[in-house]
Amino acid sequence: MLAAQFSRTGAPADVLEVVQLPDPPAPGAGEVLVELVASPINPSDLLTIAGSYGVKPPLPAVPGYEGVGAVTVIGEGVTHLKVGDRVLLLTAPGTWRERVVLKAASLFPLPPGDDLQLAMLGANPPTAVLLLEKFVSLTPGDWVIQNAANSGVGAAVVAVARARGVRTVNVVRRESAVEDVRALGADVVVVDGPDLATRVHAAMQAAGGDPARLRLALDAVAGRGTRALMRCLAHGGTVVNYGGLSGEPIALDPRDLIFHETTLRGFWLVPWFRKAPPGEQALVFGEVGRLVATGALRTPVEATYPLSQVRAACAHAAREGRGGKVLLVPDGASHP
Repeated sequence: MLAAQFSRTGAPADVLEVVQLPDPPAPGAGEVLVELVASPINPSDLLTIAGSYGVKPPLPAVPGYEGVGAVTVIGEGVTHLKVGDRVLLLTAPGTWRERVVLKAASLFPLPPGDDLQLAMLGANPPTAVLLLEKFVSLTPGDWVIQNAANSGVGAAVVAVARARGVRTVNVVRRESAVEDVRALGADVVVVDGPDLATRVHAAMQAAGGDPARLRLALDAVAGRGTRALMRCLAHGGTVVNYGGLSGEPIALDPRDLIFHETTLRGFWLVPWFRKAPPGEQALVFGEVGRLVATGALRTPVEATYPLSQVRAACAHAAREGRGGKVLLVPDGASHP
């Protein structure tokens, strides 16, 4: 079967290979054979290939942390799945491969929906849910501010917040992204730059919001972006950093921490998967699954690439100014 693989860390264009791996064996009792339908390319995938992520798999390794697959063969004793069911591929042994045998107990059938949207259900939407509920107790009418607002997590934050009655301020790097983020249902969209806090507060007030209810900031950029968000918050607010898209260390002014009693926290989804009981995970995926099924949560897709063109796909995914996600699909698959 076809798979992407890397035997050393580095730039995807230098280290990724398209290889033929042995087909998996027939599924045993309690197992199913799943064929890849689609898998998104996330920053975590690119960082893993580069050797810069918090997880460093033994090499050679097949990348890919999430996706959606179709059940094609069912092993003995499996009753809750049927052939054709779509299932999430979460931290499977590398999703950038054509097929894999998995334990059926860890899988559940997904509701009908767009395969590309379902493929992006496993990482960004639960990240959005947990960012919105684990750090600050938000109630309807509260506000949250985020940068990287036109990212996959950014789109999910807008959808989840909207469903909960929480309003969003969304910071983008370019004027050209403003309308795209507004189309997601964002309440306020502001272009990054000087005097961000002043412009954010004015935009909130124009939208009927109270800056005193802006108590949570979600930072995917780091560098000066963390400090810029922090200065938008009400006194005693919290910044949660979950990414470093700028490639720079977090830059802070201690006066913001001391005199404004601001808190800085960090978030990584992987430990939650390891520690959260099944019931908690089911609640999170149930919420985001309903949003995807109803169309309330829809992540823009810019391109799909066949698995055999994984290097070109990774180069596209790393490009600044993208208008949506880049996904891998099996060779010969037809997706728009």
